[in-house]
Amino acid sequence: MPIQHAIWQVGAKPQPLTNGKLPSEQLLEDMIVSDPRILSNEWMLIGQQEVTTFGGRIDLLAIAPDGSLVLIELKRDRTPREIVAQALDYASWLQGLTADRLVQIYGRFSNGGSLEAAFLDRFGTPLDEDSLNHTHQIIIAAAELDPSTERIVGYLNERDIPINVIFFQVFHHGEHQLLSRTWLIDPGETQANAAVGKTSVGEKEPWNGEYYVSFGDVASRSWDDARRFGYISAGGGTWYSQTLKMLSPGDRVWVNIPKRGYVGVGLVEQAVQPASEFKVMTDRGEQSVMDVVQHGAKYKELAATPELSEYFVKVKWLDTLEASKAFNEVGLFGNQNTVCQPTTPKWRHTVERLKQVFSVLQP
Repeated sequence: MPIQHAIWQVGAKPQPLTNGKLPSEQLLEDMIVSDPRILSNEWMLIGQQEVTTFGGRIDLLAIAPDGSLVLIELKRDRTPREIVAQALDYASWLQGLTADRLVQIYGRFSNGGSLEAAFLDRFGTPLDEDSLNHTHQIIIAAAELDPSTERIVGYLNERDIPINVIFFQVFHHGEHQLLSRTWLIDPGETQANAAVGKTSVGEKEPWNGEYYVSFGDVASRSWDDARRFGYISAGGGTWYSQTLKMLSPGDRVWVNIPKRGYVGVGLVEQAVQPASEFKVMTDRGEQSVMDVVQHGAKYKELAATPELSEYFVKVKWLDTLEASKAFNEVGLFGNQNTVCQPTTPKWRHTVERLKQVFSVLQP
């Protein structure tokens, strides 16, 4: 079903705003470059009108916090079907880009800026060359989409090809024009498909049913609290929190603290909940997590903002380690996504190795 936008002015007699149109799609591109939040709060632009070796130009190129790439194509005058085919063609070129090429692309986009320094400034973590361009997403920006193209995008996404459409619509409000945005598919689903890694180069195998969890940012969450009260959490942006939706009761999770190592294995007991709803058992009975954990005050401040709120998944721990005793060695799988379903032989090796270190009771 085609996506439709409508906006009403609030009042005793609500008035619908009339549809408008941007003078050009170039203006939309310029607006996105000026403020990338029009697309997403979670990405950093690194390229614009980049020429591929296939003869075409990628409209916009962005990078996500885990080093994966986001290819953004504006519809312009192409038919929707043509732009899907064009985007897939560009993606096949994108997957072969090396770290050096991406540094050059960002240098041209930023007039000589450093990709490494910009990444650190934007996301607060160093850029890991090993994870750079390990996978990517395809985003098509359009005002409308015909039913057949919508079916094609849905078909590809259901088969773990991370492609999505973001719709923009202009409305008139007096002398002003307003821009609205909506997605064809929940962005969390597309990110999750990218996190699986099926678009990355290298050997693949069926997912082994074990979930990887990254428990990051020690300035915003405490592993001691997570062990004590039985949960994993993420927040500070939808990119970090939305993959928690992948987890269901009964799922087994292996928890890794980035740069330190693996610290726990457990079984999910409840689906994801925001901080405002999540409760834990204490000596005084059941209490709000915001009232008892180390960073609870911060969670309260952000609880009213869904995009920034901390989100929690209740976990029954099978075995855990103190953060200072985290298990790490060469060859173990690592990823910045909060939750993912790895499909690399490295993940199978990691789980086999972890089962030798942690006490795991079969569910």
